Amino acid sequence: MASLVDTNVLVYRHDPRERSKQLRATELLEAGIGSDSICIAHQSILEFVSVVSRPSRALADRSLMSLGEALLEAESLMRQFTVLFPSPDVLHTAIRGTMLYGLPWFDAQIWAMAEVNGLEEILSEDFQHGRHYGRVRVVNPFLRGPGVQELPALYGPGPRAD
Repeated sequence: MASLVDTNVLVYRHDPRERSKQLRATELLEAGIGSDSICIAHQSILEFVSVVSRPSRALADRSLMSLGEALLEAESLMRQFTVLFPSPDVLHTAIRGTMLYGLPWFDAQIWAMAEVNGLEEILSEDFQHGRHYGRVRVVNPFLRGPGVQELPALYGPGPRAD
């Protein structure tokens, strides 16, 4: 199953403030490289560079990475993962996602990227865990424990061409 990784997973990989999330993000991305099962949206690479290179109060006005380091990591991500780029279909679907599901614009674009490209899930902590938006299920990879409940799919698998 192919998954779309949201920006927060990419950022946590380099953020030592939450060690458990850093380890989980690293584990997910390494497994995705090994199985070729993870895609990244163009938008997430742009957001990653912005977030990790911007000074933060939580880091005493330092950034997680210098701009140069962030750009090198962006190039590395582009070599290691399939990068999906927006198309008119993605933008039209994002507009519908914003209206139908009430998603914020940038989240709607991430969802639309998965929906249009036939990906089955988004790995993100920014959506409602276990919810299906169209044919795409959201999984918060940082949740652990017995309290996590999955919701059933709204749509079954599509018709098979035999």
